Amino acid sequence: MKKVLFVTSEAHPLIKTGGLGDVSGSLPKALAELSQDVRLIIPNYQSLKTNEDVRYLCSLRVDNRAVDILETHMPEAGVIVWLVDCPEYFDYPGNPYVDEQGNPWSNNAERFALFCRIAVEVAMNRAHLDWKADIVHCNDWQSGLVPALLSLEHDRPATVFTIHNMAYQGLFPGIIAASLNLPGQLLHSNGLEFHSMLSFIKGGLAYADRITTVSPTYALEIQTPALGYGLEGLLTYRKEVLSGIINGIDLDQWNPETDPYISQQYGAKSLAKKQFNKSELQRKLSLPVNGDIPVFGLISRLVEQKGIDLLIECLPDMIDMPLQFVLLGNGEHEFEHSLQNLAHIYPDKIAITISYDESLAHLIEAGADIFLMPSRFEPCGLNQMYSQRYGTIPVVRKTGGLADTVIDTLPETIANKSATGIVFNEASPGTLLEAIKRAIILYSSPDIWKQLQANGMKKDFSWQQSAKQYLALYRSI
Repeated sequence: MKKVLFVTSEAHPLIKTGGLGDVSGSLPKALAELSQDVRLIIPNYQSLKTNEDVRYLCSLRVDNRAVDILETHMPEAGVIVWLVDCPEYFDYPGNPYVDEQGNPWSNNAERFALFCRIAVEVAMNRAHLDWKADIVHCNDWQSGLVPALLSLEHDRPATVFTIHNMAYQGLFPGIIAASLNLPGQLLHSNGLEFHSMLSFIKGGLAYADRITTVSPTYALEIQTPALGYGLEGLLTYRKEVLSGIINGIDLDQWNPETDPYISQQYGAKSLAKKQFNKSELQRKLSLPVNGDIPVFGLISRLVEQKGIDLLIECLPDMIDMPLQFVLLGNGEHEFEHSLQNLAHIYPDKIAITISYDESLAHLIEAGADIFLMPSRFEPCGLNQMYSQRYGTIPVVRKTGGLADTVIDTLPETIANKSATGIVFNEASPGTLLEAIKRAIILYSSPDIWKQLQANGMKKDFSWQQSAKQYLALYRSI
């Protein structure tokens, strides 16, 4: 049994802003189910949702600051959670990283440096908790200083650093290093320094014993200038210890046989019932109820990374095709306006919902025939996995986790029953439009379509699969 300290700045359902929260909510639980001793450590934010009891454990003094450690549990999972309680740093409303205007909190460097120092004290069993980690598993830049600080310790635990999105690096003015009291032996170009800035993520990339990211393809992509953000050289240098492990999905939450949000539950053996969800989706979004034409769905943040601009360029051509298009999401205002304008002009074809709505998200996955993910880059992606589970055929760009989880429909993959979707290469409107046309042609061949649905619904995207790979990694160090 490994003692694993899981260091994260967010974990669902306690607090979540994105994919990191999903992983940190599910992976520790799956590791605990494999009989590992997992403890999660996270800042005690004001907006943390703790349903379980919270009790005081101990106090530490770090950098002349008194910090309390509190203990609670992950709801329904029983995994122990240690909360780093320092009101002057974490007792802020709302988002953990940015204020109401979307600007990063001005003291983020100090906040997360303190969090990292406390994680090190806990990992080294200097926090009076009578527990010493074998493995410290850190996630994204907010925990990046932990592997760096642990590298200076004698008889330290092994460290794993997981990159969830290279675009977020925790970069701060170099001058801040002095006020953070960081050891001088970490402050050089092979350490935490990055073009005379201080880089938190480099602490993980340069010092961790193993580096992982959330898909095998993304592990290769971040070694290129396009997606390495200036750190591709370091990642290439450390490629022997870099690997990609696909995220799992929550099989309880995303299960068409038990989903409480959809109008008719169904499974691989009762796929005909999926049609009821399509009719309900059309009714709910005031589209003509028509079982014969394909409904294309998209649920996303409306930002360039997700290829929303490519889709907007395709929509005028899509209007002339036998299809309907439904979208749920919010993001950049110009994208929101363009989409709403098109929906206003073509109310029989396009339904746009600018918000985030959990129940509608589930109904789109169940009611759509085809799910679009034209992302420019996608470290892992979850919706393409949800879609396959719901018998909804994903159309994805060949990048990151999308390339690793969707198998393109070609004569040979149809023959060997491995095809699960449509994959296109180039991030351009023309290529996306060709993929959409391919989807419509396949939809008009019911036998092939049913086979694609069955192939996708059989795939195992469980966290158990991913957790076993992480456990093998821990054991290899």
